Amino acid sequence: MTLAYVGLGANLGDREASILRAAELVDAVRLSPIVETEPWGYAEQPRFLNAAAELDTDEGPRALLERLLEVERRLGRVRTALRYGPRTIDLDLLLYGDERVSEPGLEVPHPRLHERRFVLEPLAALVPELKIPGNGTVLEALAGLQSDA
Repeated sequence: MTLAYVGLGANLGDREASILRAAELVDAVRLSPIVETEPWGYAEQPRFLNAAAELDTDEGPRALLERLLEVERRLGRVRTALRYGPRTIDLDLLLYGDERVSEPGLEVPHPRLHERRFVLEPLAALVPELKIPGNGTVLEALAGLQSDA
């Protein structure tokens, strides 16, 4: 079994219900507090709710990603041409054990994990000392963002 971490976000519909249902469907063993955040990448949209989930999985990284995408579809996610636009649910595979994966359509750790406060804050609530391969701990990454403010 491998500990994996998933970022959950939603800014359309019943945001909290979508995050809680997604956590249930991905078999999360722990869920961070849900926090409200400003949109990232495209500002003209509703605020997000974000959380991080811990999973104990025997699936490989690719199979887990496919399951996350299926949960998004099941919860009404429709992908549009607008990158970082509004969505009913967004699930990102952030970390998969201490593995590094670089394949078409799959980068682990998530390539922008260490740049996104809306991901780091919920993740820090679960595992502050967890190492992000190549970027120190979750808390160190978060402190780096705070020092840039």
